Amino acid sequence: MNLLVTGGCGFIGSNFIRQRLTEKDSPLAKLVNLDALTYAGNPANLADLADDPRYVFAHGDIGDAALVARLLAEHQIDAVVNFAAESHVDRSIDSPEPFLQTNVIGTLRLLNGAKQHWTGLPASKKGAFRLLHVSTDEVYGSLAPGAPAFTEQHNFEPNSPYAASKAASDHLVRAYQHTYGLPTLTTNCSNNYGPYHFPEKLIPLMILNALEGKPLPVYGDGMQIRDWLYVEDHARAIWLVLQKGRIGETYNIGGLNEQPNLEIVKTICSLLDQKVPRADGTSYTSLITYVQDRPGHDRRYAIDCTKINQEFGWSPAESFASGIEKTVAWYLTHREWTADITSKKYARERLGTKT
Repeated sequence: MNLLVTGGCGFIGSNFIRQRLTEKDSPLAKLVNLDALTYAGNPANLADLADDPRYVFAHGDIGDAALVARLLAEHQIDAVVNFAAESHVDRSIDSPEPFLQTNVIGTLRLLNGAKQHWTGLPASKKGAFRLLHVSTDEVYGSLAPGAPAFTEQHNFEPNSPYAASKAASDHLVRAYQHTYGLPTLTTNCSNNYGPYHFPEKLIPLMILNALEGKPLPVYGDGMQIRDWLYVEDHARAIWLVLQKGRIGETYNIGGLNEQPNLEIVKTICSLLDQKVPRADGTSYTSLITYVQDRPGHDRRYAIDCTKINQEFGWSPAESFASGIEKTVAWYLTHREWTADITSKKYARERLGTKT
């Protein structure tokens, strides 16, 4: 298989690429990573794989129709996995337009390129081609306490500009399958965590702030509930859907772990208390600081992943206890990576293009 991955230098995309290139007996002949290297796209996430002869990095935007068309044709792409997205809710509240540009217009142009490429494939390859679009549970809106978790049949009720842009992209993917017959798949995941997570997100932010003795900012009362999914479990699920998913279907991927944000922060503090105790003997929990809540903050997300479990036998391999311990340990042993991120050093360093 020749695989095109978009947004592969981001958090989830880089974990997916790493898993695909390091697995035993990988079926990949070539993996092309197209990434615009915006603020959260970090080539250091994959620096140790840059010399793999199967790996090709292309610096560019999914909205660049000519580039997308060239990569699809030149590398004889058999499947596309689209991770490319602006994904931070706070940033979307401050400035929605970049989210519409990447998540909606960018996805539209990627779909157009994939459709043209797929249409011209010989019959032997045309039937096997797939485009998998990676999305979020935030398209479904907010759940009331005690309400059933989101299934694939749940209505879209996005509540932030980010969620609205992802909902629009999901609808476009569905429309291209229904109207043109393009063989698409969509996955909607819950909150991911794990290695290479960009430091402005909740879990890495709390780890790094705690280590630096900075306040641990918690929105409102901290009782917003999220379902936390270890990123390697998510990557494994995406690969299963790409290989086995039914064309036109959506698959929800969740961690089966609902917890309030405040409990997540306290768990991180407890692990750090054990692993790197503070010099004055106080707990890291003393750094927790409550701040004004985010506008329109969704109260609860939860994913029902019965469908992917029944069809493919998938379920998360990591419990939250095991996953968060691995995550904290990773950040403790990769301080140079986080220092480069926080100093913005990575923005000045780009891998050479191999296309």
